[in-house]
Amino acid sequence: MTAAAPARTRVPEPEPPGGTGSVRLPAWPLAGTLLLYPLWWALGLGVLIFPLMAVPMAFALLRAHGRGRPLRLPPGFALWALFLAAVVISMGALGVDPPGTVPGTAASRLLGVLFRLGGYLSLTVLLLYAGNLREAELPRRRLVRLLGWLFVVTVAGGLLGLAAGRFEFTSPVELLLPPHVRDMGFVQSLVHPYAAQIMDLIGQATPRPAAPWGYTNTWGNNFCLLVVWFVAAVWGEATRTRTRLLALACLAVSVVPVVFSLNRGLWIGLGVAALYAVARLALAGRVWAIGALVAAALALGTALAVTPLGGVVGARLDNGKSNGVRSYLMGKVLDGVAGSPVIGYGSTRTTAGGRNSIAIGQSPDCAHCGNFTIGGTGQLWQVLYAHGLLGTVAYLGFFGYGLWRFRRDRTPVGLAGGAAIAGSFAATLWYNALVTPLAFAFLAYALLWRDEAVA
Repeated sequence: MTAAAPARTRVPEPEPPGGTGSVRLPAWPLAGTLLLYPLWWALGLGVLIFPLMAVPMAFALLRAHGRGRPLRLPPGFALWALFLAAVVISMGALGVDPPGTVPGTAASRLLGVLFRLGGYLSLTVLLLYAGNLREAELPRRRLVRLLGWLFVVTVAGGLLGLAAGRFEFTSPVELLLPPHVRDMGFVQSLVHPYAAQIMDLIGQATPRPAAPWGYTNTWGNNFCLLVVWFVAAVWGEATRTRTRLLALACLAVSVVPVVFSLNRGLWIGLGVAALYAVARLALAGRVWAIGALVAAALALGTALAVTPLGGVVGARLDNGKSNGVRSYLMGKVLDGVAGSPVIGYGSTRTTAGGRNSIAIGQSPDCAHCGNFTIGGTGQLWQVLYAHGLLGTVAYLGFFGYGLWRFRRDRTPVGLAGGAAIAGSFAATLWYNALVTPLAFAFLAYALLWRDEAVA
């Protein structure tokens, strides 16, 4: 992730035997998804672009394989396949109503399950496609730059959210939908672009950045996953001094939306990613990284102390309004694991009432008084509740194996990819992963996998 990490000597990827070198995979399904994401967001496609682009990706993979090009699988893929199997198997428990939840039927829960399963399958195609692309088709350097570009887009979206918190518009895709479908809350979250979520977390309603990722929590999660690639793209290559100065300015400006997002998970995630990268460098004998981290922490502390940003951070830390709800739902998840430990319940459930009484639920006067989603406060809790210990071990095991497998890659790609996956581990405690955070975690995995292939 830094220029100080020496680049390994690279050798060209060997072409498969049998004259299959001419069977190429096009780069545009992946490059177009990333490069044009602001356009997809404005059109109302947003996260829907990933399952849409999975179709030409799958077709291209099958076509190339049918013509003799081997289909490579990432290391540890058996664990991910086991997770997908756990998702399907757990659907058998969709009709179960755990104690303390709102009764329902398997049919009423099926749509949400199919959406998540479709997301997992389409992103699996993304992982395979990105990992099977050769350097001549989509160089790793270009993919790193595309991810770095999305970090710039994320910062710009954060600034837009702060400057025009109520900015929103009706997208073309939204206009094409029937009114009764268009007005559904879930559909709105997919096709209706807006700049920020307006929330009262520190005693007054304030805008929290969301563009172009839909939710503030997703914005924060993606910020953590993408900033490492921005750093790798700029300092991992022989870039000009002017470019590095502009990059430093972008990082400095990004502190503003990071702070005003009031997103404690984002703050922790950035710390985890930084500590991981510094630890990797220090273990490799580059102890200067520790001094760099200390200097960066002092600079950040000074900025918080001499600007209004410090007051915002203090106010957020003093107002942990979501702590009680998260603790309550964590207990519900653990109760659910005790009731169905192996396969879970197939999906999330809604609590009957609130924390204090089953008689206290949502109402027009109190939209947040109850009827909370069990499994909606983090990927770990969702996987535990919906897919049991089988799914959880497989899900965490896949990414954990990747961290271990690629631990010796000290190139900029190796450090950035490891930091991204380490940060995503921490994020499972408070962020859900579908769709874009899991997509970026998979692209980190694919880059590490491809980096190993040409080492």
